[in-house]
Amino acid sequence: QLQLVESGGGLVQPGGSLRLSCAASGSSLTLDYYSVGWFRQAPGKEREGVSCISSRGGTKIHIDSVKGRFSISRDSAKNTVYLQMNSLKPEDTAVYYCAADLYYLCSTPINTDLTYWGEGTPVIVSS
Repeated sequence: QLQLVESGGGLVQPGGSLRLSCAASGSSLTLDYYSVGWFRQAPGKEREGVSCISSRGGTKIHIDSVKGRFSISRDSAKNTVYLQMNSLKPEDTAVYYCAADLYYLCSTPINTDLTYWGEGTPVIVSS
C-alpha cells in the first residue's frame, strides 16, 4: 500500500519561500505511475486543491491564487513530488497535504478524489 509523507513546512515571513516534499514508499509501483496533488486546509475552511501533476508529469495544474508563485515537480530517483512555494502570503497559511492516485486525472477544480493521503505538514506565513 502506498504511503506518503510530507515534509518541509514551517514558519516563514511574507515574501519568503518553502519547498514541500511528498515522499512515497510501500508500493511496487513508483510514484511516477500516480497522479499527485497538493492540497491545503486552513483553520475553519474546507480542504482546497492547490496543484496537481499527472503520472509521468505531462500535465501540471495550479489554482489561480498560486499561479506564478507555486511550482509542482517530480524527482523520479527520489520517488518524491515537490511543491516549491515562493512569494508566500499570509493567506497561504494552512496544513498542506499530498495525495496520490493511479487513475486520477489532473483538472480544475482539483478535487479530493484521490486514494492515498499523507498526514500533512503545517505552513505558517507570518511576520
